Amino acid sequence: MGELNNEALDWDGVLENDGSEFIVLPEGDYIFEVTNMERGSFPGSEKMCACAKATLTLKITDAEHGTVNVFDDLILHKKMEWKLSQFFRAIGMKKKGERLVMDWNKVVGSSGRVHIIVNKYTAKDGSQRENNKVSKYYDYDGDAMFMTVPEGSADELPFD
Repeated sequence: MGELNNEALDWDGVLENDGSEFIVLPEGDYIFEVTNMERGSFPGSEKMCACAKATLTLKITDAEHGTVNVFDDLILHKKMEWKLSQFFRAIGMKKKGERLVMDWNKVVGSSGRVHIIVNKYTAKDGSQRENNKVSKYYDYDGDAMFMTVPEGSADELPFD
């Protein structure tokens, strides 16, 4: 069971946080950091039996859009083994073709590269909405994890 969030408000409590605007990133490749992982259950479907799932919070920081959280479910089922392998390769814990015992304790804080798409769906109230979805995790490449600055453009960066 998860840790209890003990931040209840009193009836006459003070409100300060207006929340943040929901941002949908444009389709593209991004660097992510796993900031949270929740263990849960997949209820089953016509194609897969009920089984465990991990819901990941991927923090993506984009220069134009700021920090955005994207959520992804990893279902622990043989039919989804390809996606589990793809994720663990992306964070550098697995190499292609090698066996791996999944170590979920090392997932939070890990980083990798991902392709994000814009998912269009109909909400329960019938309105059309969009969110981001993981399309693909890329194999870990330490060199691709760092932004490079073209020569001579360092003077144009917005920080000291």
